[in-house]
Amino acid sequence: MSWAGKLLGGAFGFLLGGPIGALVGVAFGHNFDKGMERVAASIGWEPGNQQRIQTAFFTATFSVMGHIAKADGRVTADEIRMARAVMDHLQLDANLRKAAEKLFNEGKKSAFPLDDLLQQFRQEVGRRTTVTQMFMEIQLQAAFADGKLDPVERKILLHIASALGISRPLYEQLESMVRASAGQPPGQRGRQRPTLESAYETLGLKSTTSDAEIKRAYRRLMSQHHPDKLVAKGLPEEMMKMATEKTHQIRTAYETIQEVRKK
Repeated sequence: MSWAGKLLGGAFGFLLGGPIGALVGVAFGHNFDKGMERVAASIGWEPGNQQRIQTAFFTATFSVMGHIAKADGRVTADEIRMARAVMDHLQLDANLRKAAEKLFNEGKKSAFPLDDLLQQFRQEVGRRTTVTQMFMEIQLQAAFADGKLDPVERKILLHIASALGISRPLYEQLESMVRASAGQPPGQRGRQRPTLESAYETLGLKSTTSDAEIKRAYRRLMSQHHPDKLVAKGLPEEMMKMATEKTHQIRTAYETIQEVRKK
């Protein structure tokens, strides 16, 4: 059963505290009962707890997505479609979809506490760098909803990356990977054979990269995006599809490069 299926939502939001806890309360409702403190303690609701990280990930994902969408002063139809497509792709049930929409709208508000939320999210995730990178990739995919990256959006994305401890070179690599599938809706990425150029971009490499380096990059990316590993580290189970889709995209890009190099 997924974390959301346990229907702990708003109650555990209070136990999380901070801006994430406040957003959970808005999204799921303030259904807090002080008796839940004892329940939380009995299941180990401490920092690093998988369900706690999943709650923080889900909450941060959709609220920050809304904030980025409003970065240039208005939310475009493409950005709204992308947010809805992500929700559709995740097959969120009615309650979760409603919560995701509320979080997206909270992120659009001028008083949205981006820096405080990112600081708390980083604390909750800890050293789970693959989870942090997956979060960044999702935000990049949303920002590329219309096939391009607005300069204002890029400035915020760079700020987010820095706040989460993602280096500039790694951010550039993630941006390159996402740009390779820019404009493709969730569920379609990786289904079409990529061009050789976009295949290299997907792996974050250049055409001059050696065969050995390409193989190492491929194996590293496949390990980082392995759905079961990501869920074990705190990725909500509802988001496994995105991780699975990403591994397919990485594999297709690698096969495209290999086919050309073997000729």
